[in-house]
Amino acid sequence: MLNRIRNIQWRQVGYFFLGLICLVGVGLLMSLVNKKDQVQVCTALKVVVEGKETFIDQQDISSMINEKFGSVVGKQLNVLPLQQIEMELKKSPYVSKADVHMDMDGTMQVAVQQREVIVRIINQTGQEYYVDSKGNKIPVTLKYVPHVMVANGEIREGYKKPLEPVTSALVKDLVKIVEETNGDELWKNQIVQLYVNSDKDIEIVPRVGNQQLILGNADSLSYKLDRLKTFYTHILPKVGTEAYSKVNVKYSGQIVCERKGDWFIDSLQMKINKR
Repeated sequence: MLNRIRNIQWRQVGYFFLGLICLVGVGLLMSLVNKKDQVQVCTALKVVVEGKETFIDQQDISSMINEKFGSVVGKQLNVLPLQQIEMELKKSPYVSKADVHMDMDGTMQVAVQQREVIVRIINQTGQEYYVDSKGNKIPVTLKYVPHVMVANGEIREGYKKPLEPVTSALVKDLVKIVEETNGDELWKNQIVQLYVNSDKDIEIVPRVGNQQLILGNADSLSYKLDRLKTFYTHILPKVGTEAYSKVNVKYSGQIVCERKGDWFIDSLQMKINKR
């Protein structure tokens, strides 16, 4: 019997009981934390709205939460439907992302990312909507008017519901032109708006001069814009801003200019194209 006791690995037995005590301790701690979470209440609501637009602000988000779910401050944490609140915020056409979680001190943290709009469309019947960077339609609001390009004229595509995708080739071309010119210093300063004429050609309305700058569509867009830059840097300084009533780059390899009813191909541009 004594030999058996001597042969027991007491160190391993000690490790076993130490591990058991630790396991029981962790279980008790988790139980206490869980119990605390069940009785702890929401102490504050903190909202952060990200993005360069201001379609919505912190007050809008707070009001949206309180109207739909009641005042969250003072409620027990275990009854707050965080996932439902998050899903409800994402229903807003101005919200692209939403994250809702609780801090250890009982503060409900709400982070909202706004959608970025790039163009405002006014169709042929006067209906208006924005198009965001994902190609979805965003409703116009009187609360906030973003500083974006406006496109109007003979545009048929209208607006039925928030976040429906753009479908027509024409509006997609308008979006493409805005995206292409936004990063260019010349076009950012020179383009006032886009206009779709009766031939369904897209025109640039310039800040300087009163010429019709006709692009046609967004095919070979970079090449067309390069030819317009050639017009501004090589031709316009020589003839002046009032020389031409119309400048057309929709045709490949040409800058077609109209002055007092006469059409001609600018010889300078033809020489550049032949190089």
